[in-house]
Amino acid sequence: MTMIRNTTPPDQAHPYVGMWITADGRIRHNLLPNGRYDEARGRRESAYQGRYEVRGNHIDYWDDTGFTADGDFIDGVLHHAGMILYRDGKKLD
Repeated sequence: MTMIRNTTPPDQAHPYVGMWITADGRIRHNLLPNGRYDEARGRRESAYQGRYEVRGNHIDYWDDTGFTADGDFIDGVLHHAGMILYRDGKKLD
């Protein structure tokens, strides 16, 4: 299996870097400016960690445990694995 390596970390000013949260606050994705992510689930901080790449409006995740996932940013909302995450937890009207 060939993995794509992110040779250039995301720009700190990139609009997708930062915290993404489900409406109920249970799932929290922190997309870090160095190309890594940290996902909290409920009270479990750092439940999943790994790297990510954003190409256009698509995001690919490579978790440190070996699984992969992806998602899409649509109208300022992250759609990932059947979940909808909002920027800083702020649901758009």
